Amino acid sequence: MIPVLDLAGGLAVLARGGRREAYMPVRSVLGPGTETPAGDALALARAYRERLGCDVCYVADLDAITGGPTQGALLSRLAGAAGVGVGVGGGLWVDAGVNDARRAAELTALGAARVVVGLETLPAFTALATVIGAIGGERVVFSLDLRDGVPLARPGARLGGAPVDLARAAVDAGVTSLLVLDLARVGSGRGVDPGLVRALRHAHPTVELLAGGGVGGASDLARLAYLGVDGVLVATALHDGRIQRADIDAVRHGHSSDSRYVAD
Repeated sequence: MIPVLDLAGGLAVLARGGRREAYMPVRSVLGPGTETPAGDALALARAYRERLGCDVCYVADLDAITGGPTQGALLSRLAGAAGVGVGVGGGLWVDAGVNDARRAAELTALGAARVVVGLETLPAFTALATVIGAIGGERVVFSLDLRDGVPLARPGARLGGAPVDLARAAVDAGVTSLLVLDLARVGSGRGVDPGLVRALRHAHPTVELLAGGGVGGASDLARLAYLGVDGVLVATALHDGRIQRADIDAVRHGHSSDSRYVAD
């Protein structure tokens, strides 16, 4: 279970449906004895580690993804690279609109353990291969960005095909970690598309398979584990308390008592 921080203008915001212009500072039940102050990214990162036992945190820098500057100072604090902040350190995965080796190297210099390269901002799979060559495949996650199941490619990008075809092209470029993320499902509680997850797991049995967008409760975690997913991105269900530490621990150790996830 990988908790998510979406950052906009220095604040953690609550993502819903990919409508970024409407995102508001997140309020969470994860504060120490009271609600965490709205939008406090450092407090949320600390809560993810201390209250949920998560040593990995996925950060989406929405400013950078949408063409603005990288929120470098905040990312550095989150990663502990500046010697301050919460010291998420080696567990910080960062999506900041990376589309070339230079930007990838900048994120690793800020303390990112892994760099997420999203379909949404990628010009071509040759660029993905260049990033992998520059920082190493073990430090790169390719995000298969979708909206209602349709690949979300930037205008003019030399990319095309169905989601399974795009995933295959990413693996051919050297990807060993693949994330399927449907922005339309984010914050909806509708769950991740099980058919696509099953197809990707079957096509790429040795690739680290991650999923996000729409996870609404513990049964979703259990079902995705059953389908062979290695990691699940979650935000909203953590902030409103639908997924708690006990749920996370149960799935980690294979002790979930919810058998409903095995049904289609």
